[in-house]
Amino acid sequence: MTSNTGMRRRQIIQGGAAAAALPGFYIRTAAAQQTLKIGMVIAKQGPFAQQGGDLAKGAQIAFDEAGAKALGRSAELMWLDEANPQGAVQNITKLVEEEKAIAVLGGTSSATSLAMGSVALRAKVPFISVNGAAREITGKDCNPFMFRSPASVPVYAQAMAEQMLAVGKKWYFIAGAFAFGEDVISTFSEILKANGGTVVGADRTPVATTDYSSFVLKARAAKPDVVISGAANVEPLLKQFKELGLTGNIMIAGPAVSDTDLWSASPDALAGIFGKSWYYNDPNNSPVEKAFVQTYRAKEGKPPSDRVFFGWHSMKLLLAAVQQANSTDPIQITRALEEVRLPDGSNSILYRKGDHQLLRRLVVGTAHKPNPADKWDLVDVKSSAVASQSALEKLYGDPVQLGCKMAPIA
Repeated sequence: MTSNTGMRRRQIIQGGAAAAALPGFYIRTAAAQQTLKIGMVIAKQGPFAQQGGDLAKGAQIAFDEAGAKALGRSAELMWLDEANPQGAVQNITKLVEEEKAIAVLGGTSSATSLAMGSVALRAKVPFISVNGAAREITGKDCNPFMFRSPASVPVYAQAMAEQMLAVGKKWYFIAGAFAFGEDVISTFSEILKANGGTVVGADRTPVATTDYSSFVLKARAAKPDVVISGAANVEPLLKQFKELGLTGNIMIAGPAVSDTDLWSASPDALAGIFGKSWYYNDPNNSPVEKAFVQTYRAKEGKPPSDRVFFGWHSMKLLLAAVQQANSTDPIQITRALEEVRLPDGSNSILYRKGDHQLLRRLVVGTAHKPNPADKWDLVDVKSSAVASQSALEKLYGDPVQLGCKMAPIA
């Protein structure tokens, strides 16, 4: 890059919506055009802002670890907002059409993931959903240019069912009125009914709800064994359970619960069964993951949340695909994403060709731990190991049965 441009070798557009909308920020010199662009469309505001910030931070760490380069060329990481599906579509379109991004990470919610996946298909640019858990992403709405890093709701349900059924077979749902919440209600209900249980109630709440007291009171009146959260943020629900005297009396459970939700809740409000795609103190974490935790903790004074990990992990997979493709062509990178393998004990972590779902171990744990030696370690891991690659495949289900009819990458 020439010295008179005043450009940095890499630039993340940060801040609120105003920063995301800066026009004409990049100077169009020949040198600037040679800089590779990688995009992020991740929430900076609203109910997903905390998770979005962690996801972006993790991606930034992996990008920096690579020296802000790909295939020996300077690279630039651009972060735009996703306040809603419409805004997400506008910003991913800006990244791929105007900035010529070779790939995009994003999707702090399932709704924005699905919306951006359609743009990725049309533009033929790889898009990795870093936080969407609704089944449609790698189910009926799958497409050859969309990949998903976290587990889907059906996978969480399969992994969590044994512990939840052991508590009792009367379940009540409090879920957000969006794709993820609806998937939680339908999927967990199917498993419950197949095991002779009964749904004693289900409430759908606005995504940005922070006061669940009226819904918790309705749940208490139904006398369930388990209340299942399908909310965007479970911390307010844990708080109101405690305030209304239900903590420890009615079990709460939830898939895709973030570490930040648990860390934000008071210790005496923590009691439940939680499904997580990753946990920093999982004894089955790989040596690379353990080293990441140590490095992050030494710098930040606390362990990485699961969302920090998934931003980091997704970026590492993307950069590995660029290296494997030995190309910056988006179609070639998309093909390489199907081929990337990371070791995980005797198994491999990979994006499955049949639906582009990332296959990796799932953590099921309970909270809380009385007087933990590490104040951040609030989850008692009950299961995470998978016996074999075939067992891992079985946990994630058959792509065709899940509704994915994947077209060729072309």
